[in-house]
Order: sequence, then structure tokens, then C-alpha cells
Amino acid sequence: MALNQALSGLNGAQSDLNVIANNIANANTTGFKGSRAEFADIYAVTGINLSATAVGSGTRLADVAQQFAQGDIQTTGNSLDLAISGNGFFVVNTGNGYAYTRAGAFHQDPSGNVVNQSGDKLQVYPYSVASNTFDSSTLTTLNLVTAQSSAKATTTAIVSSNLPANATAPTLAFDPTNPATFNQSATFTVYDSLGTSHQATAYYVKTGNNTWNVNLYVDGISAGTQALTFDSTGALLTPASGIVTFNPVNYGNGANPQTLSVNFAKTTQYGTGYAAGTISQDGYTAGSLASIDIDNAGIVTANYSNGQSSKIGQLAMANFQNLQGLRQLGSASWMASTDSGTAVMGTAGSGQYGTIQSGALEQSNTSDTTAQLVDMIQAQRDYQANAQVLATDNTLATTLFSAVSR
Repeated sequence: MALNQALSGLNGAQSDLNVIANNIANANTTGFKGSRAEFADIYAVTGINLSATAVGSGTRLADVAQQFAQGDIQTTGNSLDLAISGNGFFVVNTGNGYAYTRAGAFHQDPSGNVVNQSGDKLQVYPYSVASNTFDSSTLTTLNLVTAQSSAKATTTAIVSSNLPANATAPTLAFDPTNPATFNQSATFTVYDSLGTSHQATAYYVKTGNNTWNVNLYVDGISAGTQALTFDSTGALLTPASGIVTFNPVNYGNGANPQTLSVNFAKTTQYGTGYAAGTISQDGYTAGSLASIDIDNAGIVTANYSNGQSSKIGQLAMANFQNLQGLRQLGSASWMASTDSGTAVMGTAGSGQYGTIQSGALEQSNTSDTTAQLVDMIQAQRDYQANAQVLATDNTLATTLFSAVSR
């Protein structure tokens, strides 16, 4: 009987060594979670034959329990490297269903999908521009190719400047090519519906005390003339709203005719010299993706070459009632099972879910191999002890057979 008991001990120690060896082998595997061999003793007696003097029949491997302790977080500087600080898993689509992982080394595939090293696609809640919210009822693959910024035609410009009250009104009829026919000019860029830039110039012509005309030209095309009137304190009097609308300009390039409204509410007429101030407008050209930002809540924001930004989605997070019930798939990923229960979905930084750190990776929680080496020494001693039991039992059996044969 001792032979079988020692053999079960040898098998148990070997299983323990195998688990430890796997932990050490994955000390540098991103997002890896170590395991622990757990054993149970064996009794051959049944419930009706319990005895205070019964001897156990050895040991057996009861479970290889996964250890989901947090691994160290190491910064990388790559915006698509993601680490979870706290509870939860990233959700990826394997093509055969969803899997869950804490290995956040993601990159773009040729189609622009954000994938891990196994080609599994990172899942997000899509962003709705109309409602300015994320649709948590559906999951979609994070794709960066479709994240392009369309052009926006300029519709409004805001001018903040000072026109000199002591300026002399020109005596000649206005001519944009003759500086003697206007007092000041200011140039700014506008964009048509195709995103093409055009040069707009506002020519200021004093017509009398506290009165001015603004002549607007875009690429040399006249957009008409509008009048400005100031009160005795230098503040704009008319138009009361400060907004004047010029005539449409047709560029002949396939873009829509452009109608510009210019807000002069912040324009003044003081006795000081001309001050160009600032001119801002609301249009921009089309832009390509320049960079990606992912905040602690997992909100993915695309930044474009035209200076615009937009939300793409929010990373989906999953957690489980029984983590030990998850089934390992390899590549530091798991799948749900009846033992783990269905995934409880949510977002980072809310409820039971940890926060996300972009530009970082979670290291294996077995990266500190000191503890693993200590466990390995203990397993080795267990193996040697059971081997000694086999040797001792063999010696006793040899002695007994020798005595009987005399």
C-alpha cells in the first residue's frame, strides 16, 4: 500500500513542478495569470466503514487554481498598449465568440481593426453623435481606418479689432487693388464644403464720423459690402447683433456656394491706431487620423490632422461572479463557462471595474520568480521524500522476502 501512496505523492509533486514550471516560463508573458496546484487526500473507506485507525490512500491533484492577482504595470508609450488597474477584462471577438483578456498589447491589422497578437478584435461600445452617448447595448470592433474627419465649410467668422476713429475717409472709389481707396484690411482663411481653403480679405473703408464700410473679397471674388456704425464711446452700434451676412460666393470647383456671416460685435472704434486683433472661423479641411487618446474610463478619442477630434467608442469591460470557473484559451485569454457564469458587462472606472491606463502593459503576476523558485524547492523536496518512501518500502519488502525464504 505504501508503494501506491508514495506513487501518488510522486505524481502530485510532479504536477506541482509542472504548474510552477509553467508559471516561471510565462514570467514575461503580458497579462499572464499564474496557477497553483491544489491537492486533496484520498481515503478508500466509505461512509459506513469509517474507522479512527483508517490510513489514507495517498493524494490527488484536486485543482489547478488560477491566481488573478494584479500584475505590475509597465509603461511603454504606445497608445494602443492598454493595462487594467483593478478588476475586469478586455473583451475581444475571436470570430467564434467573445474571449476575455488582460493582455493589452494591441495593434492595427491591415483593415484598421485593433487586434491582439492572436488577431482577436478589441470590442467597444459605439459612440452616437446624435445622443452624445455610448450605446452599451451593442459591441463593435474598434476600427481606426474609418475614423476620418470630414471637412466643414466656414459659415461664421468672428472679428475682434479696433478701427481708428481719427482715420481719414478715402476720396477715391473703393478698389481692392488700390490701397489708397481703403483704410485697413485683414486677411483670414475660410474653407468651402469640400474642405478647400480660400483667402478672404475684409477691406475697411471709413465713410464718415463713426461709420465704415466692410468690403469682403474671397479669392478676389466680391462678396458684397456691409456697413458698420459706432456710437460716441467707440462701441458697435449697428448692426445691433454685430452679425452681417455677405453675398454667396461660387468658387466653380464643385463646392456649394459659400455664404459667410461675420460677427463684428467685438470690433471697436477708439482713438488709438488700428489693431488687427483676432479673427476666428468655424470651418476646417478634411483630416486624417493623427493619434489616438484613451482615457482612464476607456473612452477612445481620435485626433485628426486638421486639429479636430472626435469620440470613436468606449472600451467594453467584463467581469465574472466566479473567476475560477473561466476556461483558459491560451495567449493569456479566457472564455466564459457555466461555472464562471455569464460576463457582467460595464465600463472602466465604474462599479466593480478598474481603470485603464493607455501606453502601459500589465506584466505577468509571476514576473517575480523568487516565490516560484521557493515553491519549486518545496516541490522538489516533496518529490525526493516520496521517492525515499518508495526506496524504504522496497528495502522492507526485500528484507521480508529474504526472511520468509529461509
